[in-house]
Parts: sequence; structure tokens; C-alpha cells
Amino acid sequence: MVKKYILKRTSEVTQQKPVVDESRFQINYQHELNPSQYEAASAVDGAYLVIAGAGSGKTRTLVYRVARLTELGYDPASILLLTFTRKAAKQMMDRAIILLDNRCSKINGGTFHSFANITLRKYAKAVNLDNGFTILDQSDSEDVINLIRGQLNLAQHKKRFPNKVTIFKVLSFSVNTERKVEEIIEEEYPHFSDYIDKILDIQKIYNSYKQKNNLLDYDDLLVYLRNFLFEFSPAAKSFLSTIKFTMVDEYQDTNKLQADVIKGLTQLNNNIMVVGDDSQSIYSFRGANFKNIMDFPKLFPDVKLITLEENYRSTQEILDFSNHIIEHAIEKYPKHLFTRKTGGELPGIISATNENMQSRFIVERILELREEGVPLNDIAVLFRASFHSFNLEIELNKANIPYQKFGGMKFIETAHVKDMLAFLRIAANPADYVSWFRILLLHEGIGPKKAQLIMDEIAANHISIKHNPDISLSKKYNDRIFNLFNFLYEIHTKNQLPADKVELAYKYYEPLFMEKYDDWNKRKKDLDIFMNISENYRSMDSFLSDMALEPPQDSVIDVVAEDKEREYLTLSTIHSAKGLEWHTVFILHAIEGFFPSSQSFDKLESLEEERRLMYVASTRAKQNLYVCYPMHIFDRHQGITFSKPSRFIDGVSEEIADQWLLEE
Repeated sequence: MVKKYILKRTSEVTQQKPVVDESRFQINYQHELNPSQYEAASAVDGAYLVIAGAGSGKTRTLVYRVARLTELGYDPASILLLTFTRKAAKQMMDRAIILLDNRCSKINGGTFHSFANITLRKYAKAVNLDNGFTILDQSDSEDVINLIRGQLNLAQHKKRFPNKVTIFKVLSFSVNTERKVEEIIEEEYPHFSDYIDKILDIQKIYNSYKQKNNLLDYDDLLVYLRNFLFEFSPAAKSFLSTIKFTMVDEYQDTNKLQADVIKGLTQLNNNIMVVGDDSQSIYSFRGANFKNIMDFPKLFPDVKLITLEENYRSTQEILDFSNHIIEHAIEKYPKHLFTRKTGGELPGIISATNENMQSRFIVERILELREEGVPLNDIAVLFRASFHSFNLEIELNKANIPYQKFGGMKFIETAHVKDMLAFLRIAANPADYVSWFRILLLHEGIGPKKAQLIMDEIAANHISIKHNPDISLSKKYNDRIFNLFNFLYEIHTKNQLPADKVELAYKYYEPLFMEKYDDWNKRKKDLDIFMNISENYRSMDSFLSDMALEPPQDSVIDVVAEDKEREYLTLSTIHSAKGLEWHTVFILHAIEGFFPSSQSFDKLESLEEERRLMYVASTRAKQNLYVCYPMHIFDRHQGITFSKPSRFIDGVSEEIADQWLLEE
């Protein structure tokens, strides 16, 4: 008997996915994760969008995916994990090492900017850069713009010309959002529209100044990286062939430029997984684009959507309230947060007669919670804008409740730390004129004009820190300038560890520092911290890069020295509280015009972002949530006026929240 065999067309043969024998793995992934988390963690090839609701264990999911890919035999060095803070990247890698083993330490992990910095230094030739480039941080960039602004003699205009901070903000926003400078000024700063041409001139000079002096600002790091990827040169192809899997955390916070970089990274393969929550997209003022996460499925073929909805943080009562807020969002990925936690109470919507009564209620309730055994560290008061908490701060001081308010000057932005960095930057890059200008002005008898003359001499190579000042400095320079060049020559030419150079810089700077600042004894603590940090580095390049890209956050000056108590209440804007959690959360000033802010009334997108802010605030609470508002507010021009509850809490049913009316 003749057997028949029927040939099929190739297109009709379905590709079978290889079956993975999970029993050989060290980790029982199915047992350790819930079904949605497991689906995301076991994903291999292809494009994935993971919508991770608040408190749904997204970090855990990413860590398990990294471990599983490693167990499948993929080279950990071929996995790229991009995050918004180095702390988040380090935390994930540390957790993956603990979960599996040391293989996970080889993962490529970091922030967009630190990843760009490493890549550009490695492939500098391919992008026409000198790999010894210096990174300008924000205030350095502002100082360059101020120099240019001064040279263009713009003070002669009758109308006020924008300051360096505003100009930098406009130029940076333009790069990150890929919108024209003219468009941003017309929309955000219409009162400066007469100066569009002048601002565009500053932009041109600023860009050529950076190019000429081997300087890159934060935005340049991403622009150069994007261009390198899309030019698709042999060097770029070689680089891209080393990346097998790209993973991005907090994708809802990406801007247009970052989304382009991500697209560029996946040109050789579409193995991309982005994780984020559209309902927590709250940073449009920084250029973050809500549309990135909404339009992600259009960017890649066959995007698989996975939603994480089981919450491990809050009670169901708090989740019902949060679900109610976001249900009314116009554009969103549908999700419904749920938990297995039991024993919660309904959130309270608290109506107070006035702002002071609102503050007194919060103080009393905090004292009660303290008696019930809830530590101050596990309580937070959140607000839409920093000034909303001023009245509360007075009442907290009266009740002797220690608190820390998040905001204020960051460590790296303090003038004395900037001064120290300027010396070290010149030693690393003698053409860093921003730093030259800064340190020359520290010296008595040198004003902006004289500083400019000295900088012109340096630019013309008439004087230099590369040569011994005994030979290179002429008699026309006084002892002060001679000593400065002598010290810079020493730290430029000596092959020392960063800590040794920092020590030398501090010895030179100390008398100038004590002369310049009345409170130098307080500020000195910051310089001690700076010197301690330098001990961790072997290379000056990596030290300076880290200071620019991932600076330490807190200045000692901002911490009240008298307060020896370790326990403190947290006061924070909602923007600063994202990603954190507390046992009890109070939300302040939930009234129209305050929250949502009156500035958001003109645009639907802005109002929708305010809704997401309320969602972020309410999902920070684990056990208790109190949303407070004063029924009367004082206005300097109108006196006491009636307020209207925020649209986000107005008409909430009694099944979702208890209504509390405060009485004396």
C-alpha cells in the first residue's frame, strides 16, 4: 500500500514555541508570582507593554524576568534595564543577584543619561566626539547662557529680557519634547515673544560654544545617543548586536527624546518590554509625554499588553476610592486594582471651616495615631503645591511634632559644593570656561570684566595650567592669580586618586570659602560629605560624571541640626511622593483652584494630569486615607470666600468614603 504525504505551504506551518522545562530552574517562578506577574516575567521574544497598577509589584516582576532570562541561558550582559534613577537600577540588580546569583551583576543597568554617557565615551569617534568630554549640569548650562546673555548686551532693552533659568528651561524643553522654541515661547511665555529671535541667537551660540569646548549638557547626551543609534553606522550595528533584551521602567515618565532612544535601541530586534502606569503619568512639566505609553502599541508590531492589577500595599477601601477617581479619566488603559488584604476602613473626606481648622485636625489625628502605635515615619501629609502646607507647619511646630519637608535645595546645587566641583572640572578639562568664570569670581579684586580678560588669555593659549606658572605666567599677574594657577597646575598634572585631588582643592578653597559665607561652619558639613564621597572613586572622570548625572540629594543645611529625633512626619508635594508609601496619608486642600490647580483649567490634558495626581496621592496610603478641604479660604484681595470641593471628590458616594464635618 502506497502511503500519501501531503505537503503544506511554508506559510501554513505554524511555529511552535519551544516548551521550557521549568523544573530545571533554581526558582519556581509560577509559585512565586501571581498569574499576571508570571506572564510578564516569563515573556521572552517580542514587544510587551506591562501596565502595572500602583503597588502591584512591578519591580518584583522585572527582577524575576531578569533572573528567568538568565536561567534560560541568555547572557546577562545582553539585557539592558533603563530606569529613571540609579538607585532603582541598583536596587533591581541587587535583588536579582540575591534571587538568583552573581551572574545578574553583569546586567546593563542604569539611567538614560548614565547609559548614554558610557555608550558615547566608548563610541566617541563614531559620533565625532572627544571621549574626554565634560558634562554640564543644569546650573553650569545656565551659567554658560548667562555669559552669552551678557556678551549680547541685552540689558539695553526697555522690556525685561528673560533670565538664564528661563532661557535654559525653554531650550531644554524644546530638545526633550522635540518642539520648536518659538512654539514653547508663544504658549508658555507669550510676554517674551518679542525676543524670540534673540533667544534663537543664544541657542545657536550656546550649541557652538559646547561643541568648541568639548562640553555636553544632559540633553546632548540623549541627542547624541539617539543620532548614533539612528545613523545605523557599522559601530552602531556592532553596539546594538550586544543588546538582546531592552527593558524600561516607569515608561509613563519618558519624554519624546527618550522614546526615540528606546525605538533606536530595538532596531536589530523587537525584544522590548516597557513597564509603567498611565494613571501615574504626572511629570508633563518636565517634558514627560503621556502619549508615549498610550501610543506604544503603534510603535512595534504585535505588542502584547499585560496588566498587573493585584495590589500588595493598600486596603480594598482605599483601592475602591482610587479606582473611582481614575474611572472617570478620559484616556486610559482599563484596570481595576484589587487586594487580598482585609480589615480596612473607608477613606475620610474631611470638611473643615477654614484652613487653620484643617491643620488642627491633622495635628490632633497625628497625635492620636502616635498613641495608637503608628510611628511618625509612617505618616505623610501630601499637597499639590509646596505653599499649601505653610499653615500646617505652624501648627506642627506648636505641637512639637518633628517633620521633614521634601523640596528645598539639593546638595549639588549648593554654591559651596559647586565651587569645589569647579576646581576639579578645570583640572580635568582646562577649556571648561564656565568653571573658570566661577572660580575667578571667588577671588577678591576679580570682577566679571577682569575674569573675561583672563579667560580670553587662556583661550588664546597665552596662559595655561598645563605648564608650570613659574615659566608661563608673566609679571602682570599678581600673587593671587599665580597661586591659583600653581594649585591648578599641581592637580592637573599630578596622577592622583580623586580623594587626594579633592583634599588639595579643599585646602586651597578653605580661606576663600570662610571669607565668602557667613554660615561656613554649617556649610562645611556638606564639603565633608563631598570629600567622603570622593573616597569611593578611582577615576576623576567617573567621579565628575556621577556628580553631574546622579548627585547626592540632600544638603546638610536643609536638615535641622537641633532635631536629634530620628522619627519625623513627612510633608511632601505629590510629585516628590511618587513611588513611596505610608500607613496613613493626609491629602491637603482638595478644593477647586488648589487641587486641581487653577492653572490646569484651560486645557483638558492638564486637568486629566491633575486627576492622575489625586490617584497617585491616594494610592500612597496603606491603611488610612484622609482627604481634607477648608470650606472657606482667605484671599488677600477678596477677603474670606466660599470654596468648592475638588471635582475629584465631589459627589463621592458614602459606600466609597465617609464624609466628616469638623466641629470645635
